[in-house]
Amino acid sequence: MDLLASILIQILNGVQYGLLLFLVASGLTLVFGIMGVINLAHGSFYMVGAYLAYWLTREFGNLALAIVVGIPIAVLVGLALERILIRHFYHRDHLYQVLLTYGLILIFEQIRSLLWGDDVQGVKIPALLNHSIPLTDTLSYPVYRLMISAACILIAIGMHLLIQRTRLGMMIRAGAHNREMAEAMGVNIRMLFALVFALGVALAAFAGMLAAPVSSVYPNMGSQVLIICFVVVVIGGIGSVKGALVAALLIGLTDTFGQVYLPQVAGMMVYLLMAAVLIYRPEGLFKKT
Repeated sequence: MDLLASILIQILNGVQYGLLLFLVASGLTLVFGIMGVINLAHGSFYMVGAYLAYWLTREFGNLALAIVVGIPIAVLVGLALERILIRHFYHRDHLYQVLLTYGLILIFEQIRSLLWGDDVQGVKIPALLNHSIPLTDTLSYPVYRLMISAACILIAIGMHLLIQRTRLGMMIRAGAHNREMAEAMGVNIRMLFALVFALGVALAAFAGMLAAPVSSVYPNMGSQVLIICFVVVVIGGIGSVKGALVAALLIGLTDTFGQVYLPQVAGMMVYLLMAAVLIYRPEGLFKKT
C-alpha cells in the first residue's frame, strides 16, 4: 500500500512540475513560434514573478493578493519591453535577438540584486492551504501543490479557449502561419505581437509566483528554468501550445521518477527523451498552434 501511495505521490509531483513548466514554456513557445524572437530572458520573468511574490506578500501579508497585484505589473513590464526594445529586432538576425535578451538577463539580475539583495528568501504558504491530505497512515500530500496543479490546468484550458475560440486567438493563429497575409487582411500585427509578448511575460511571472512558496526565491533561479523550457519547446514543437503541455508533462514525470528511482542518470534522462523525440519527429510532437 505504501509503495502505491509513494508512486502516486511521485506522479502528482511530476504532473505538478510539468504543469508549472508548461506555464513558463507556453509563453516561450508563443513568442518564439509567432514572433520569431529567441528570448533568452524568458527565465528572468519567472524569477521576477517569484521576487514579486516575495516582496508583495511581505507588504500585504497575503499571497493571493500579491499574485493579483503582481500579474498586472508583469504585463506592464512585458508591454514596456516589447515597445522599447523587442519590436526593433523582429526582422533582425537571431544573433542580435540572442545578444539583446542575454543582456536583459544581466540587467534583471542587477536590478534584482539592488532591490532585494542576494540572499535566499522564502514565501509563506497561505494558512488555508498549508496542510496535507493523508494518503496512508505514514504518507500525505501537500494541498498547496494540488492547488498549483489545479491553477495550471485552469490556465491551460483558458489558453486553449483563447487561441481556438476567440477572435484574438484567430488573429494569433493567422499571425503565426502567415504574418504578411494577416497584416494585409487588417490585423494589427504590432499590437498583436505586443499582447503575445506581454502574455508570455505574465505566464512566466505567474509560474514564478506559484512556485515561490515551494522552491524558495534566490538569484539566477530563472537560468535552470530557461534551459528546461527550451527543451519543452523543442520536444513539443515550436509555436504549439498543445505540444508545450504534452512535452512539459513528459519531462515533469521523467525528471521526477528519474530523481527518485535512477538518481545516477536522472540529470540526462530529460535530454535523452529530447533526443529520442527528435530522431523520429525532428519538428517536434505537434505543429504550430
